[in-house]
Formats: sequence, C-alpha cells, structure tokens
Amino acid sequence: MAAVRLQDVAAAAGVSQATASRVLNGSSRIPGEGVADRVRAAAADLGYVPNAQAQALARSSTGLIGLVVHDVADPYFSSIVRGVQNEARAAGKLVLLASTERDFDIERQSVSTFISHRADAIILAGSRQSGDLDRDLEKEFAAYRKNDGKVVVIGQPLPFGAAVEPENFAASAQLAEALVDEGHRRFAVIGGPGNIRTSVDRRNGFVDALARHGLTPEIEVAGDFSRDGGYSAARRLAAALELQPSRGTPPCVFAVTDVMAIGAIAAWRGLGLQVPNDVCVAGFDDIPTLRDHFPSLTTVALSLVEIGERAVQLALSDSAASQSLHEYAPGTVVLRASSALSR
Repeated sequence: MAAVRLQDVAAAAGVSQATASRVLNGSSRIPGEGVADRVRAAAADLGYVPNAQAQALARSSTGLIGLVVHDVADPYFSSIVRGVQNEARAAGKLVLLASTERDFDIERQSVSTFISHRADAIILAGSRQSGDLDRDLEKEFAAYRKNDGKVVVIGQPLPFGAAVEPENFAASAQLAEALVDEGHRRFAVIGGPGNIRTSVDRRNGFVDALARHGLTPEIEVAGDFSRDGGYSAARRLAAALELQPSRGTPPCVFAVTDVMAIGAIAAWRGLGLQVPNDVCVAGFDDIPTLRDHFPSLTTVALSLVEIGERAVQLALSDSAASQSLHEYAPGTVVLRASSALSR
C-alpha cells in the first residue's frame, strides 16, 4: 500500500499543498482555524505521517539536542543524562545520546553526526584531554555556530561554547579540610588519568589543602575512571602501605570519584580489611547508587541532575550572551561512616 502523500491530504481537505504543509509542518504562517482543523482531520483520516525534515525546515528547528557523554553506564553521567532529558522534555525537545567510552575519535564522529542531523544544540559532558582533538572539535563547532547551533560543555570551559563546570578543585580542598577537622592525619590518594583535568583538579585541590596543615599523602596511586580502576589502584596502595587488619591508626584514602572509591572498598574487603576500622575512604560526586552502599561513603555531593538541566537551559537560551557564559556548580562535603575514626 502506497504511503499517504501531503498532496493527498491537501486534496481531501480542499486546500493547496502549501497550505497543508504550513498546518502539518509547524510553520508560523498558520491559516484560519477552520482550515487548519480541516487539514488535521484529513491527515488523521488518511493516516498521514509528517516528514520530520520538512517540519524542521518549516520551523527552522529540528527539536533535537545532541548529548555526548564518556560512559552512560557510569552513574555520574547517567545522572547528568537524566537532568538533560528532564529539561529537554519540558522544552519539547528530543535528546540524541552518544556514549564514547572516552574515545575522542568517536566523540568527533558523534558531533559530526549531530551537526548533520541539524541538532538545535550540542552538549558535551565530561572532562577533556589536551591535544589536537580539541582543535578538531573547535573547527567542527565554528561552522556549526555560524549556522545558529548552540554548544554547551559540562566540565572545563572550551573556546566554542558555554560551560557548566563543577568546582572540583575548591570542593576537594573543602573535603580535605573537613577530614582534617575530623581528626585524620594520615592520607593517601587514588587518582585518575593524569591527562584528565577533572582528575588533576580534584587531586590538586585535596593535596594543596593538606599542605596548608603541614600534611602530605603517604602515597599516591592512579587508575582508570572506573570501578575496576579503583579496585586495582587500591590493591597496589594496600601493598605499598602494608595495610593489615586492626593495625594502627587507619589512613584516610581520597579517591577522586565515588565509582573508584567503591572499587577500592571491594578490593580491601577481599584483602580482609574493613572500612573504616582498617582504612578510611572518601570519594567525590555523591552518585545515586551510594544510597545502597555500606558503609555509607563520605564524599563531595554534586547536583548532577541540576547540572544537566542547567546545560539545556543555556543551550536553548535566546540570549547571545549565554553562549559565552561560564558557570560553576558548587560541591558540598558530606561526611559519612566510611571516614569515621573509631580508634
């Protein structure tokens, strides 16, 4: 059975094809109410499905927002996705999602695809690496923005759009201060990749705050931004510190993400070490899955859903100034059982 065409609807409604197009494709030039009702009734009777590309041309908008994240399975990013979807839905927009697994070739391909689909806005979520790939993206976005495309980055600001940046350095420093106030004097750090700014900022904020108290980490190890990365790093840390059950004052280990902290706790449990009796730990992000984790994890809480919502608000703002805004998302220290000194 042949698909119903726009001209079929126009004939059934007794109007021109141009008039039927204006009604069904969302043009601002809408005919009288009776005519519009007649066209819509004919379309419904015939089972006509509007052409999305034609609608985009009529409205000068596709109603699409492209969102690029590093790992949609990571609760940090899935929370941001939720916020983006919440705000996009409220604005009548649809979100196209790309998860890159931190492969910057895939990121560039995803951005190119969103641009080819004429997305109204593109949001990049996640910390950046330095190098030529950012310059490649800048070239992609320069042409996109000339065609009224909007760009927002969740993370450190880049030259080609607005930014919502978590206060990684300052909030990590606040965490260190809180742990010192709690009585901790022995520290260690589980960091992330050295070429990822989020990892570096969180580590530096924490270590710099300790230095103001005359303290330095006894050891620093690094791993991937993942549960397995935290697991592996924690085993190396335990061996280097010669951690044993019920031996001395436990060190407090700062893992630069909650996901890594959870992996670390699992590793120590496998070695017979208990948190916080034998080793204390703190993370960063306050991901939703912490609600079911035992012991409860000391962390820095970011309003990840609100960060996603704010990114969409900036992306859809009619203000030209919004495309150069750089906003900070503060973090809040939350002290829980995992850092409690019991001895």
